[in-house]
Amino acid sequence: MAITIKSIPVGSGDMPLIIAGPCVIEDAGITLYTAKRLREICRSLGLPLVFKSSFDKANRSSIASFRGPGMHKGLQILSDIQSTLGLPVLSDIHAVNEVGPAAEVLDVLQIPAFLCRQTDLIIAASRTGRPVNIKKGQFLAPWDMSNIIDKFVSTGNRDLMLTERGSSFGYNNLVVDFRSFPIMRSFGFPVIFDVTHSLQLPGGQGSSSGGQRTFAGPFMRAAAAIGVDGFFIEVHPEPEKALCDGLNMVRLEDLPAMLQSVVTIVNALKTPGAPHE
Repeated sequence: MAITIKSIPVGSGDMPLIIAGPCVIEDAGITLYTAKRLREICRSLGLPLVFKSSFDKANRSSIASFRGPGMHKGLQILSDIQSTLGLPVLSDIHAVNEVGPAAEVLDVLQIPAFLCRQTDLIIAASRTGRPVNIKKGQFLAPWDMSNIIDKFVSTGNRDLMLTERGSSFGYNNLVVDFRSFPIMRSFGFPVIFDVTHSLQLPGGQGSSSGGQRTFAGPFMRAAAAIGVDGFFIEVHPEPEKALCDGLNMVRLEDLPAMLQSVVTIVNALKTPGAPHE
């Protein structure tokens, strides 16, 4: 089932949606620069874009970790991106009291993986009527998302995306079970692949998470081949200087080649005689 974000169809079988941006809003300058560059990249490849950056990273490993500017300042920065660049914007919500203010600005509300079963949060987000992206928890099987879907659609809102971001596999490690994509797509909602969070090593640095961005390109190509409706990619101009998730974020200058590979695969699968799932 396709949904629409602004005028962008998601799940229509055309080009995949790109949800991209820095992990967290660091400052207005970096955020705006990254959004401009992402718009240029996606326009050149014919890919629809939703800009993403978190106003608060509420589940950081350490009490000392940078969390972002907070809801009010962060939403203002995202609102400026909307008005300046004409891009739809997405950010995380963590509590019911954030839902109302966030829905006044955001084009898409996102429920983080660790909160994906929080009934009150799901219902409040659904009642806004906004499109919502719910990430599958690292602790859930793909078929467990059916219960979350039931909660969400109970309000009558069906503008829902489901996101795969890897499953816990022992300590400080994640794996991606590629069976997850056709299983979740069978529920009738667009499925997004969170490339960069799937490459996290949660808590792998002791007081912060590690990551393996070197696998981002191969993972994107594999997901494009199996069939997904979009890609969630956290990017940064200088990941080594990023204040959050630098080790798994994609370097902005490396993104065009990765996305070109995705476009090539998607187009190949559209040709007569190409294999389909």
